[in-house]
Parts: sequence; C-alpha cells; structure tokens
Amino acid sequence: MDKRLLTILRCPVTYKGLSILKKDKLEKVNAAIAAGKLETHEGVKLVEPLAEALVTDDGKRVYPVDEGIPVLLEGEAILMEQLV
Repeated sequence: MDKRLLTILRCPVTYKGLSILKKDKLEKVNAAIAAGKLETHEGVKLVEPLAEALVTDDGKRVYPVDEGIPVLLEGEAILMEQLV
C-alpha cells in the first residue's frame, strides 16, 4: 500500500482519515474471523483472513486491502465494535 495514497484517502462514510492497520490489531481481527465472529457492515460473515487493512482515525471501521487496492465500500467495512 502506497503511504502517499493514504494522505488523500478518506472513509466513504465518516470522511475520517485512514491509516494502515497495525500488525497486532490485524492479528486480532484475523483471530476473530477464524473464530467466525466478524462480519461486514452488510452482514456477510468473513471467512478469509485479511492480509492488509486500513483503519479510520477513530479506530471504529476497518476496510480490507485486496492485492494492494483498498476496498473503500461501506458494505465491506468491518465495524470494530464487534471485537469488544
């Protein structure tokens, strides 16, 4: 993921800035996916671990990055409140 691109990308819902999800948080997300506990904003159960993801500045939404391309669709967002 090109870090220069992050300076212009925004969450399509909240318009907050985005940053790369840190490794420890990514591991927690992937553990929750493996346990069958996470779904997208549209309610689709996640089954594949994320290789990379972006998180909003407030830490509430995570967007997958698929082969280096951010998937900034509201329905694909993972709401982090599911991890609580």
